[in-house]
Amino acid sequence: MTTRRALVTGGAGFIGSHLADALLADGWAVTVLDDLSSGKRGQVPAAAAFVHTDIRSPDAATCVREGGFDLICHLAAQMDVRKSVADPGFDADVNIKGSLNLIEAMRTSGRQTRFVFASTGGAVYGDLVTPPNLETFPKDPDSPYGIAKYAVELYLGYYARIHALDYVALRFANVYGPRQDPHGEAGVVAIFCQRLKAGTPLTVFGDGGQTRDYVYVGDVAQAHLRAAALPALPPGTVDVRAFNLGTQVETSVLELAAALMRGTGRQVPVEHAPPRAGEQRRSVVCIDKARTALGWSPAMPLDEGLRRTFDWFNSR
Repeated sequence: MTTRRALVTGGAGFIGSHLADALLADGWAVTVLDDLSSGKRGQVPAAAAFVHTDIRSPDAATCVREGGFDLICHLAAQMDVRKSVADPGFDADVNIKGSLNLIEAMRTSGRQTRFVFASTGGAVYGDLVTPPNLETFPKDPDSPYGIAKYAVELYLGYYARIHALDYVALRFANVYGPRQDPHGEAGVVAIFCQRLKAGTPLTVFGDGGQTRDYVYVGDVAQAHLRAAALPALPPGTVDVRAFNLGTQVETSVLELAAALMRGTGRQVPVEHAPPRAGEQRRSVVCIDKARTALGWSPAMPLDEGLRRTFDWFNSR
């Protein structure tokens, strides 16, 4: 039996390292590509090969073109919404140009490779639609980060039509779990866990009524396996293979803080700070399409996922 080969960009990071673990457990030979700007070398599974480079580099293109991969899971990104607002040029350079570097290398490799792209269900739709957001809703991102992610989806659609590229876009809601980096908006659960561990106040931006859809990292990793297993499209056909990944449950920041304190038995003050630019008011996704086409549903209840995440932080 031929060994299936997978590349995980950003595989030293929070979500990517869990995905690398899941792929290895599923029998894949895994290569991780990461520049370690935010990822950690120690999070790369011992059984995975490691390539230390930037996704914008010629070395990354060579890795994709010559690696013989059956699956490329592209998670490497500039992921901080606030940084994208402060420096949209840098965000576009990494998230758009870096992605195109990999996609072009895949096009010229001569292989039929499945490209699974980590997009965003939390930022791509914007505030002009009423959640829960469907994949078919208009896209009006409120931040350069969301704009860049959607731009890559549009490029993937182009490459599918013109070059028969085989791709799946997974639009993540707010992913949380062990190994989450406690920096930036995406790390709110990790930040709260660290502060609960230290007994320091939780900072909530604005009134705390802004909502998110919190999905456990292990569930997101499993969705990638389902995406990898989708049958190839017949030659000449194009399908918009974009899927929301979330829980379809809307949780406010204040509710999240209360759930964490309830689950851990630790109580600290909640302090309010000014609202942040580019932050959506409501974000929750509909996952009916993923249920139907991928056979995927989230398995981890929020309370249990938060407890596991806190236990991981508390053990460090």
